[in-house]
Amino acid sequence: MMQPSISIITPSFNQGRFIERTILSVLTQKVDNLEYFIADGGSTDETMEIIKRYRDRISFISEKDYGQTDAVNKGIMATKGDIVGWLNSDDIYYHGALCSVIEYFADHPDTEVVYGDACHIDENDQILEPYYTEDWNYERLKEVCFLCQPAVFFRRRLLTRAGLLDHSLVYCMDYEYWLRLGALTPFARIREVLAGSRMYKSNKTLGARVSVHREINNMLLKRIGDVPDRWIYNYAHVVMEERGLARQTDSQNMKFIWGLIGVSVASFLRWKHRVPLSAIKTMTDWVVNSIKRLLQ
Repeated sequence: MMQPSISIITPSFNQGRFIERTILSVLTQKVDNLEYFIADGGSTDETMEIIKRYRDRISFISEKDYGQTDAVNKGIMATKGDIVGWLNSDDIYYHGALCSVIEYFADHPDTEVVYGDACHIDENDQILEPYYTEDWNYERLKEVCFLCQPAVFFRRRLLTRAGLLDHSLVYCMDYEYWLRLGALTPFARIREVLAGSRMYKSNKTLGARVSVHREINNMLLKRIGDVPDRWIYNYAHVVMEERGLARQTDSQNMKFIWGLIGVSVASFLRWKHRVPLSAIKTMTDWVVNSIKRLLQ
């Protein structure tokens, strides 16, 4: 059986300290018909010097763009592989990842999207923790983004139905895309660790947690017509944590809970225009449990 070809796209901007590890994690994959494209946004650090070392094995552009989503879309349009994946310029693939992906697609010609397991890694490639991943369930995906972006791959033919990534999104363009693809076709899971997703203080997601969760909630309202309660609570927790309130003592925890309730109520009104009875019960339980702790 003929193996499908694969295109990997790396959006890049001033990630010179990581990008060589990213590049090598792609180029050392022992697969045929690999097309690797880097869409750089006009880096001013050592990124381009590093990329040019591998110019005989990769294609690249370096020009001003409108951010990561725009760069990924450019890469998708510039490549031709049967399978598409994108790997950010600070993430890595593990040995054998692409071989496993290609083999699965070859053995399952009707499967349109494949995903695997992944790890969070630190600046030195050390594993911090497994990335939380679940078996495929579209309704569950609306409540929890259990897919690690670099561990997801899809057939190019799906683009004719799904289109490109939403360039208006800065943080959750991948989550929105998985919801869009999931509405069209079920995903298949490979029970293998395929990728390392890097986490560090200046990471785009960690550096703007409130903005990330706000964008997710706005996106969910637009994409599925609702914001699940879990995402409302996630947003409220992040807001409170960013305020720096301590929770070491019972009295501090009580103050945190009342603040959390206030943010949650405001968030329900903002995204749902009402506070459901189930949410009132949940927040009442928070207070009751906090009082119990104080009285112990």
